[in-house]
Amino acid sequence: MLSIMLFGTVGFILIEHFDLLDAFYMTVITVTTIGYTEVRPLSDAGKIFNIVLIITSFTTFTYALARLTQFVASGEMAHYLKNRKLMQAIEKLNKHVIICGLGRNGQQAALTLKAHKVDFVVVENNMDHINQWLADDPALVYVHGDATDDETLLKAGIAKAKAMIIALPTDADNVFIVLSARSLNHHIQIISRASHQNSIQKLKKAGANNIIMPDKIGGTHMATLVSKPDVVEFIDYLSGEEGEGISMESVAYDKLPPELRDKTLKLIMDWKKTGVNCIGIKNADQKFMINPPDNTVISKGMKVIVLGTRPQIQAMKNNVDEP
Repeated sequence: MLSIMLFGTVGFILIEHFDLLDAFYMTVITVTTIGYTEVRPLSDAGKIFNIVLIITSFTTFTYALARLTQFVASGEMAHYLKNRKLMQAIEKLNKHVIICGLGRNGQQAALTLKAHKVDFVVVENNMDHINQWLADDPALVYVHGDATDDETLLKAGIAKAKAMIIALPTDADNVFIVLSARSLNHHIQIISRASHQNSIQKLKKAGANNIIMPDKIGGTHMATLVSKPDVVEFIDYLSGEEGEGISMESVAYDKLPPELRDKTLKLIMDWKKTGVNCIGIKNADQKFMINPPDNTVISKGMKVIVLGTRPQIQAMKNNVDEP
């Protein structure tokens, strides 16, 4: 349509020697079939050119209108607008979590993240799984595509994501996604599902930080419910939807204000008290110490694990998260 406007304007300038404004005006009233009086009577050559312009413009506009009607009627317009809205929502996210696969494990991960108000994006190739979730939660942010494709991961915002949960049922696919994710974001935390014991080392070599075997955890969980039911129920409460008001957080040595570094745990916990409790520390060798003594010195490479309500945790993070 832009070409027709340019064609008509240039034609009237060359054939009828109109100035630019008059030529453009003649083109507009001709193409839009307004039918106003010509700027001045046309020559025979001008009339022939105008006939060509009318037929060409009418055909083009009719075709464009038919295509637009088809585009809207077939749902392509709605699909385009929906995809655009999803892409805009993903672009606004930062330090979010990407869940690959919306099967049973992926759905449970999504429910927990939603309960704890953590932003996440789902990558799923099966639209039926997505539609099942959308029936209950239309606000789901998702990318419909193959998670083994780098382009799909980029659409999900992997460059800005802080973590990825890979919950596909096939270990080979999970290994491939880990390799792709690690190459696209060297600092992302990758948690992958594994169905077979011999896949664990492959996933670690590919770059996964943590590997979860659902069957193994499920069996251990059921057995522990028999031997230590209250403890397991308490942990379930903390990690599940009911415990959304309770949270645990790790505070790294580098996050502590300079005046608290290389100081005892007692001084750190007493500083600007928020009511959180220290339940353990992680030393530089990545080993945990549960219920450490107050005189434990927190040195470089160590992390303090604290437990408290969400307001308490947030207040503590505001206190220590200083430049």
